Amino acid sequence: MRYIVISLCLLSVFLLSPSIGRAEPNVSAKNAVLMEQSSGRVLLEKKAHDKRPIASITKIMTAIIAIESGKLNETVTVSKRAVYTIGSSIYLEQGEKIKLKDLVYGLMLRSGNDAAVAISEHVGGSMEGFVHLMNEKARWLGMTNTSFDNPHGLDSEDHYSTAYDMALLMRYAMENEQFRQITKSKTYKPDSAYTWQNKNKLLTHFYEYCIGGKTGYTKIAGRTLVTAAKKNDMDLIGVTLDAPDDWRDHIGMYEWGFKNYDMTTIGTQGRVNYKITEHDTTAVGYLHEDIKFPLNQSEQKKLQSKTFILKNASTSAKEIIGKTIYFIKSVPVLEVPIYSEKKREENFFARIVSVYQRIIGFN
Repeated sequence: MRYIVISLCLLSVFLLSPSIGRAEPNVSAKNAVLMEQSSGRVLLEKKAHDKRPIASITKIMTAIIAIESGKLNETVTVSKRAVYTIGSSIYLEQGEKIKLKDLVYGLMLRSGNDAAVAISEHVGGSMEGFVHLMNEKARWLGMTNTSFDNPHGLDSEDHYSTAYDMALLMRYAMENEQFRQITKSKTYKPDSAYTWQNKNKLLTHFYEYCIGGKTGYTKIAGRTLVTAAKKNDMDLIGVTLDAPDDWRDHIGMYEWGFKNYDMTTIGTQGRVNYKITEHDTTAVGYLHEDIKFPLNQSEQKKLQSKTFILKNASTSAKEIIGKTIYFIKSVPVLEVPIYSEKKREENFFARIVSVYQRIIGFN
């Protein structure tokens, strides 16, 4: 009942607040970012590229690497090092055998530092080996202001990131169906323990549109929070670092984003005729999917585009024959490839072959 009252109070504040309109909402966080999932467009930011300690939101990287390892059904033997890791815990015992999948749930829902170490040792061969994987993944994702020194987020001079980089990570992780299933779970019952409740109260109590996330806290980092929310056809990612009022920060950013932006269709899947001005000819190109982009009402009227097509597009053997660049106030915001042919649909025979190959273990 207490959580319901808090939730109603929070929502009433935002509904009455004048900041939920055209003006950006105030946030208590020292660093923040609001990103649209499909495009990666940043809708709101506050010192989003400052390097800061990040605490347990680190575990988003630990979880996605574990999931992508393909080892979720393997059994992990818990080490002494894992058991004696300080901080939040799922109370593993030395020598205990537990599924990697259960450890990932314990990592994300209960923020178990012991689970983080156990995962890292099993997937990476050692915690140090796993940290190397984390940093390689960060570089691959373009997290240029990030350094990982451990899989759990306990403070270290060599362990830091930015609000923007963590949004990039969450955007990538949310493309994984298994990760989405784990992060949206309000509870989970492992085979060898009591039912775990998710610590992310934005998901469990405060905000109906929240679809996942990860909390974090240390004295040095303060309260850190990464969440995702979905309303109608728009998915948003919110990140706050060192935010004393983080639940309210995220609700405010989401309500502002959903109110002021719409997913606008700016290109339709299928055949498009493009005029090549210098040759006064027409080239046929294809968009492989509808192009949608978050725009506010003013931007919808001011959006401009310029298309570039290869001179020999009609005879080119290249898959991509051009691109369209979209601009808002002369600033490029999106680049869309133009293909030489339709997206090939896999035929029935190809699907049968693919299924057969998976059955016999052929890759």
